[in-house]
Amino acid sequence: MISKEIYSGDTHQWFMFGRDPSKPDKIIDTNQYMIRTHNNALLMDPGGIEIFSAMLASVVKQVPINQIGHIFASHQDPDIISSLGLWDTALSDAKLHAPWLWEGFVRHFGMEHIEYAPIVDQGGCLVLNGVEVRFVPAHYLHSSGNFHVYDPVAKILMSGDVGAALEGDDAPMEVEDFEEHIPKMKGFHQRWMPSNTAKNDWIRRVRELEIDMMCPQHGRVFTGDNVGKFLDWFERLDVGVAVQ
Repeated sequence: MISKEIYSGDTHQWFMFGRDPSKPDKIIDTNQYMIRTHNNALLMDPGGIEIFSAMLASVVKQVPINQIGHIFASHQDPDIISSLGLWDTALSDAKLHAPWLWEGFVRHFGMEHIEYAPIVDQGGCLVLNGVEVRFVPAHYLHSSGNFHVYDPVAKILMSGDVGAALEGDDAPMEVEDFEEHIPKMKGFHQRWMPSNTAKNDWIRRVRELEIDMMCPQHGRVFTGDNVGKFLDWFERLDVGVAVQ
């Protein structure tokens, strides 16, 4: 599994984990993210049960296990949070920040020690050693209870399934040619995003943020002008196409 520092500042760093060639063949590749402060860490969409051992090995190279105090789950899907039961045994004192809507479902993955910290529909924030991150509503994109994470200092948006592309383990980590990348995203977004109304609400929210990097759960990271290009493309895209 590749581990890459994608932001480093005076108060905190961002890490991206993914492109795991050792995962089972039919398991979709996922990106996991982490924010590290001087003595605390937030794991975001930490992955499925199948990649737990690779994730744990990668994470502890960057932060002591006893400093991981927080986990974030954007929604309930197994590819992002079915490893919860294993993290529950590995972490001594942690909170899971996830949509209030999915608590009864997420607990099926196993939660004896981690505390569930429900996020209300309007969103919220978390402060790690003075570093504030925001939980941005992204409902119905594609889950009915869904959030993204925005860091106003690093100017990074962890965008969950928005911006996702389905590619091989050897794909680059960053979008280089946006037009060339569109075919890798189009079908996914048209089928998995069910509502143009929800899509446009999210775009309105996100255009108010200053974003240098947009980091989806699958595929490549968007940087610089490609963030705006994605928003323009997504705004034009008709979604929810399975029902006509």
